[in-house]
Amino acid sequence: MTIPTPTPPSSRTGGQILVRQLLAHGVQQLFCVPGESYLAVLDALHDADIAVTVCRQEGGAAMMAEAQGKLTGQPGICFVTRGPGASNASAGIHIAQQDSTPLILFVGQVARGAKGREAFQELDYRAVFGTMAKWVVDIDDPARLPELVSRAFHVATSGRPGPVVVALPEDMLTASASVADALPYQVSETHPGAAALQELHGRLQAARQPVFILGGSRWSEAAVRDVADFAERWQVPVYCSFRRQMLLPASHDCYAGDLGLGVNPRVLARIRDSDLVVLLGGRLSEVPSQGYELLDIPNPVQPLVHVHADADELGRLYRPAQAIHATPVAMTRALAQLPAPSATPRWLEHTRAARAEYLAWSDPAPIRIPGELQMGQVMQHLRAVLPPDVIVCNGAGNFATWVHRFWHFECYASQLAPASGSMGYGLPAGVGAKRLWPQREVVVFAGDGDFLMHGQEFATAVQYGLPLVVIVLDNAMYGTIRMHQEREYPGRVSATSLRNPDFRAYAQAFGGHGERVERTEEFAPALARARASGLPALLHCLIDPQAITPGSTLDGIRAAALAQS
Repeated sequence: MTIPTPTPPSSRTGGQILVRQLLAHGVQQLFCVPGESYLAVLDALHDADIAVTVCRQEGGAAMMAEAQGKLTGQPGICFVTRGPGASNASAGIHIAQQDSTPLILFVGQVARGAKGREAFQELDYRAVFGTMAKWVVDIDDPARLPELVSRAFHVATSGRPGPVVVALPEDMLTASASVADALPYQVSETHPGAAALQELHGRLQAARQPVFILGGSRWSEAAVRDVADFAERWQVPVYCSFRRQMLLPASHDCYAGDLGLGVNPRVLARIRDSDLVVLLGGRLSEVPSQGYELLDIPNPVQPLVHVHADADELGRLYRPAQAIHATPVAMTRALAQLPAPSATPRWLEHTRAARAEYLAWSDPAPIRIPGELQMGQVMQHLRAVLPPDVIVCNGAGNFATWVHRFWHFECYASQLAPASGSMGYGLPAGVGAKRLWPQREVVVFAGDGDFLMHGQEFATAVQYGLPLVVIVLDNAMYGTIRMHQEREYPGRVSATSLRNPDFRAYAQAFGGHGERVERTEEFAPALARARASGLPALLHCLIDPQAITPGSTLDGIRAAALAQS
């Protein structure tokens, strides 16, 4: 029998080879700001079945891609040009790194023969992104595109996910090569061993007051169901890490709150009083650990069981009593099959008390703040009218407290917020979410300073017909910094005041729907009109500057600081 000789692949340009790799790895959408450094890729995309979202600034484009990576677990894809484009995109890279999100940033690069001469807009991407990305690669040979792009997908999704930066010299993209496409990437799940599960079962049976803390990435809808089932059978209190509240439905009887900024003090007390902490998927970094003071480093007072998808994270900060190298998907599947307690758990009343404390803490009804717009009532209305699967997005600032404390997340893939604390994230994230799942409602919370970090991406929402709702809370200042200023340097206001535009007119100028809300009774009808408009909509909500948090005022913070001085 004669074995036929394989037909060699036809010659293609680097741009064509690259786009074919994206298709091979299942890419359906990407975000970009166009640049001459990767024109060959843009030309190849002309004929490809990939939805391209053209953005207004590279930081917004990278954040949109990061948001899709956060929602799907698949790498978000972003293309930007060299130099200034790459620098602008770095905010999205940093978010992906700190939030453990799979992201691949493709960056145009100067021609191969011009490297090292400080050519026009040249950057050394390994030096610029080396401490911010999981991997940085400069592809000089079009024949290596299948190999190195495949590796980029594997690195971005393996272990602890994160960003990868791929530099593309412009002359490489126009050069030709004959090379076969790579096979689609596959994500490997690391499973807990039988002995580890038996040991964990024993620790749980012996505990008097255990707690679970959920965090990190590499979760799925099935994993959330599995951990919810486990918590119900074991009646163990479950907390979510900073901006990871979508990992357990807030309506679950065992959900007891989150470890964020302005955390409920009772949550910290219960974790400190516990005799077993199971940290599943997360790293317990600075914010959820309350400045690394919740558990002692390196030896926690409480026995710690740390479950993580990346072996390098186990023992990195905390010396666990038991380290389990497993992904959240695999671990929660195993937990769902763990035998139930042989008797009523001795910690049942502890769980019920923790749950009651959460319900009281997250109830917006009693909250009263200075001014005519009462955010407690706004949050009550939003909880009453929005669907449970609405995707809620926010950037960074004190305004986010209203979301994290009072919104009840019920579904996986319903929360987009930067654990890195990056301002300007909410609107680009909302655009990315709405491009991914146009049938889902998307609501963006933003502060006035936060919104104008990437407010121009409202034009992107208009261009692509994305009817999301943006709620801008305007207190005419960088509120978080002003709060700290009053606490540390009372009465010495410096560089925190803002003079804002008419955000209603801003939205209308872009072709969207705009509303101005000054009083509580105006919010509900304004929201109804925004949702019914069929357009990207913005609600400009004026907040009294004194209402800096749900429970404190600027004058109160200043007076307390002066009293201690």
